[in-house]
Amino acid sequence: MKFGPVAPGDAKGGIVVHSIRQAGLVLKKGSVVGDDDVARLRAAGITAITVARIEPGDVSEDAAAAQLAAAIAGEGVHVDRAFTGRANLFAETAGVVVVDPAGIDRFNEVDADITLATLEAFAPVVPGKMIATVKIIPFAVSAAARDKALTVARTAAPLVRVALYRIHKVGVISTMLPGLADKVIDKTLRVTQERLAPADAKIVVERRVPHETAPLAHALDEVLNAGAELTIVFGASAIADRRDVIPAAVEAIGGTIEHFGMPVDPGNLMLVASARGRPVLGAPGCARSPRENGFDWVLARLLCGLPVKRHDITAMGVGGLLMEIVTRPQPRAIVVKPGRRLAAIVLAAGRSTRMGGPNKLLAEINGRPLVRIAAEEALASQARPVIVVTGHQRELIETAVSGLELVIVHNPDFANGLSTSLKAGIAAVPADADGAIVCLGDMPQVDAKLIDRLLSAFDPEKGALVVVPTIDGKRGNPVVWSRRFFPELATLEGDTGARHLIASYPEAITEVLLTGNKALVDVDTPDALKAVKAEIERA
Repeated sequence: MKFGPVAPGDAKGGIVVHSIRQAGLVLKKGSVVGDDDVARLRAAGITAITVARIEPGDVSEDAAAAQLAAAIAGEGVHVDRAFTGRANLFAETAGVVVVDPAGIDRFNEVDADITLATLEAFAPVVPGKMIATVKIIPFAVSAAARDKALTVARTAAPLVRVALYRIHKVGVISTMLPGLADKVIDKTLRVTQERLAPADAKIVVERRVPHETAPLAHALDEVLNAGAELTIVFGASAIADRRDVIPAAVEAIGGTIEHFGMPVDPGNLMLVASARGRPVLGAPGCARSPRENGFDWVLARLLCGLPVKRHDITAMGVGGLLMEIVTRPQPRAIVVKPGRRLAAIVLAAGRSTRMGGPNKLLAEINGRPLVRIAAEEALASQARPVIVVTGHQRELIETAVSGLELVIVHNPDFANGLSTSLKAGIAAVPADADGAIVCLGDMPQVDAKLIDRLLSAFDPEKGALVVVPTIDGKRGNPVVWSRRFFPELATLEGDTGARHLIASYPEAITEVLLTGNKALVDVDTPDALKAVKAEIERA
């Protein structure tokens, strides 16, 4: 392919490399220069235009992209019409993406002008989801390079396909120990059914048995006889060894253990087995949660009828750290547990005595009063309702948050300290709420993402009744409180807050580690306001 600047008279038949907009002339990148275009270029005073010319032995970008995409696509894949050198591949059905990593590497090594990008291997998809794209970098590619890439694609065929969901009947067995509430099992069933829904699979049989080998083996027999194509066992106690209750029960009915344990966290204590030619999963404890974990990775493959062998599991280590860590605090969507309702209380009743006069909550950053920033971030979170407690300069505070969907509660006793506002706030929390996050109106760097992150860590069934953010071992605000503690919060006096109450219940506290110290800064003095304002406006 020839490429370079030429005079308008020599540009005819060339492909425009850079869009031109000048003196009423518009020539778009990729268009072919015609006689009229030559005249218009001259009229516009343009003396040179960069064009590309396809030579003998070249294949145009669209033709090459279309041919290569067709060779790459396998079962369940639709290839869209090539345009501007790109051919996109879409899922025709629900399932998981199956790719040939080594084949794709060889394909991309053929020529720098030919590229293929795909979703990650075994990514769940729905119909219409784009799963791969072929892009030809220049306006044309040599036929020799195209042919070599075609050979690679056809030899490894298919490089990309969608394995559709094949398993639709699932059995679930829950083992029981004293202290395991039925509501935990019920929630587990709901979460599991939500996981199965994209595959159009359903729980067709369910059993609850003591956490002992013999009763579990009997239940496995029943579930398999009932027609379950896949069986999931949720243990009341996590599997500790290949000789533990769940693997022992599988072997007791003639089943085999493929692998116990996996290099994915959460999800380490996963058991993959089979009985009567059908998969059996010993679920890790994290599978009771709707959050992504190693269980999801294995379940999706099995629902598509794909085998999951020991080497498949041991290969999951790279990228297998899914837990929240300092360097990757939000690796996936943060959601409050299904069926849980948490309110937000924004305390905005203080007198701002340390500010030396002005009400700090009315101070503006980027044109918004601090109290409005706090209220809007709470509203942008998953907390509902959002309650704002007013006190000092009530009318001004209410004006500052006007137009927002808030519950405004006035605390006439605000002069008696923070505790009185806290009492007023929790008294306004709806009776059906499980708890509330208490936010301070003078912390403008607490945003909706941080609030949701704290809310998502609230899990009474796992003992997480109070959620506190920490930085370098120091606890701060805002704090999520279970309704269980509302009576004790109502007994607080003065301006001390609930710090001592948190210290009294260490077993109920869950800490969420934050990085940096911005989110924990509250504005108490003019200097603090100046520093925070500069930081926010600089960002």
